[in-house]
Amino acid sequence: MKSHKILNDPVYGFITIPSELIFNIIDHPFFQRLRRIKQLGLTDYVYPGALHTRFHHALGAMHLMSITLDQLRNKGTEISDEEYESALIAILLHDIGHGPFSHALEYSLLKGIPHERLSILAMEYLNQEFHGKLNLALRIFKDQYPRKFFHQLVSSQLDIDRLDYLQRDCFFTGVSEGTIGADRIIKMMAVKNDQVVIEEKGLYSIENFLSARRLMYWQVYLHKTTVSAEKMLINLIQRAKDLSSDGVDLGITANFDFLLKNEHSLNDFAQDQNLLKKFLQLDDFDIWGAVKQWCEHEDYVLRGISSMFLERRLFKIKLTNEPISEEEIEALGEKLIQKLNVPAADLRYFYSSGKVSNYGYLAKDRINILTKKGEVIDVAKAADLPNIRIMSKIVEKYYVCYAKNLN
Repeated sequence: MKSHKILNDPVYGFITIPSELIFNIIDHPFFQRLRRIKQLGLTDYVYPGALHTRFHHALGAMHLMSITLDQLRNKGTEISDEEYESALIAILLHDIGHGPFSHALEYSLLKGIPHERLSILAMEYLNQEFHGKLNLALRIFKDQYPRKFFHQLVSSQLDIDRLDYLQRDCFFTGVSEGTIGADRIIKMMAVKNDQVVIEEKGLYSIENFLSARRLMYWQVYLHKTTVSAEKMLINLIQRAKDLSSDGVDLGITANFDFLLKNEHSLNDFAQDQNLLKKFLQLDDFDIWGAVKQWCEHEDYVLRGISSMFLERRLFKIKLTNEPISEEEIEALGEKLIQKLNVPAADLRYFYSSGKVSNYGYLAKDRINILTKKGEVIDVAKAADLPNIRIMSKIVEKYYVCYAKNLN
């Protein structure tokens, strides 16, 4: 038996792999691939320590899920051994469908296909390999299991995914302001009427959790330098796609080349397991290898942006609280055409504009507080928490980013 194998995690210390099935899932090539996908994409351009991977995060989330389920059992919630193992598998595989650079390329490498949908397809593929042993984990992941609190632990505004990534991202970026009291939050969790609730005495831990998450978005996930780097990468991949469709040799790995040349729908991935396998062999190294190759490419766009990328000569970015008018965007575009000496048709590769948004709390996906009287109320309505009501507002910021030069 390979179960109860122990791993040493930098955030939590020792993590136990509790069953043979889970060990074999972790050992599978689909899961091992997550070692080669960084959790925070290009954030290490801002925070050099942010080199942790989706593999780290998935194992950490599984660990926190096991602690949470033990805590719920201790409070009298009946959880069978099958439910326990399946909940661990559901959280372990929740990010299995992520492509290279995580969110940065989610909607550019594959048009309109969110990673959650690919995660489901990957889990269904694994379920076949493991002879139906992931049936319950899939039902939990897809919110098809009658005991709804299991899905809430996997995906909600206060799920195990968020509890791990906030702690882990704080640890590796060094942004201590985003620290949350995950241990206390888990201890305050209970199940009432098949819903995850937080006991009233844990209320201020929830306020801190929501504040920390909001801060982490602006200070880390949506840091303007990270946004600039991601836009550069998206533009670079778009140029590669455009050249590939014209038959230009890009000198890249076979699977990367295949996915660049052909547009695929979610239905294509659902019907063709070989296509899914091609995608699930891609990782950050395919992209980095291509970028290094393209530094010598004859195409000036590929060559220019790739060189900038490797040397960290990032697009200049301006972030503002007010929308940027079309006139301003067009005027800046005209100046760039002259400054960079590029054809107007190619400006889009060196220039991007748009908006980013962040919220602390969405009332439609509520976090429930269990009062001392046994009532269940929304956290935003709890006493003395005006900050949460303020955080319910979606904050939007607008940006333009562009190449400063081509050399």
